[in-house]
Amino acid sequence: MSQARSDETPSRREQILATAADLFAARGFHGVSVADLGSACGITGPALYKHFASKDAVLAEMLVSISEQLLAVGTARVSAASGAEQALRALVDWHVDFALRHRALIIVQDRDWESLPAQARERVRTLQRSYVDLWAAQLRELHAGLDLTTARAMAHAAFGLINSTPRTGALPDPSLHDVLIAMALRALLPCPGDPPA
Repeated sequence: MSQARSDETPSRREQILATAADLFAARGFHGVSVADLGSACGITGPALYKHFASKDAVLAEMLVSISEQLLAVGTARVSAASGAEQALRALVDWHVDFALRHRALIIVQDRDWESLPAQARERVRTLQRSYVDLWAAQLRELHAGLDLTTARAMAHAAFGLINSTPRTGALPDPSLHDVLIAMALRALLPCPGDPPA
């Protein structure tokens, strides 16, 4: 989801997207009407159409924009890193931070994926493939002989761990942040004694 500008209050579109994420996570995409969404945003249902063409368009922008954000920030962090291990650590830190801040979006992505319009679904798939490959490239630099298919599987497994945030309510977020980072890095970094890449 697009982030609110730091020097301004969130735009009406950003407010609608944030509210929609919470409602869709709580009730499911099909359990929320345009009138429900408008009411939660403090506007009438028809007024919502000034900002989005349909409820489908809200879902599409929500999930496309979070995929764009994950890839853009991830790419920037890899570019700023001095090597593959630092890049992987930066990716893990970024994804854990995102997962803690956007639990509702993780639920919506998992549960309402099939409700995405076809064009948006393909855009999200393309962005997500690029994000997975960003992780896989770092893993292949770190692990000797690691093939691309296995590296992608490792990245997906790490996402599954990190994206468990909607179901891990016992720990406060700062503690959960540290636990998730430690677990992901133990799973992804080479073990002592592994052959160099």
